[in-house]
Amino acid sequence: MRVSVALALLLLTTAPAAADDPPAAAPPADSEMDQGLSLLGEGARLLFRGLMAEMEPALDEMAGQLQAMEPMLRSLAEMIGDMRAYDAPVKLPNGDILIRRKPPVIVPETDSPAEPEIEL
Repeated sequence: MRVSVALALLLLTTAPAAADDPPAAAPPADSEMDQGLSLLGEGARLLFRGLMAEMEPALDEMAGQLQAMEPMLRSLAEMIGDMRAYDAPVKLPNGDILIRRKPPVIVPETDSPAEPEIEL
């Protein structure tokens, strides 16, 4: 949950804001409505900057944990190979997790295993 919120905030704060660019043919912003919208925009920017400042330590910690796990994840990916050859993981009552390999599909003409077809 924290990661998705942080990513959403990051995208919002780094995306170019159309509200920051005044229209080319618009008259100067003298009305109270324009000033109010300008203040609302500035408040939103300050809010997002504050939220990102709060989230930065958690994101840095998560990045460190992912770097520490990288060798293990690479090794696991090498062992597993193609994920399509496996069924969904099953968690047993004792906490063990089983990842069963799907049975190979035998093509009658060649009697050799083939990749299962995926219907679209």
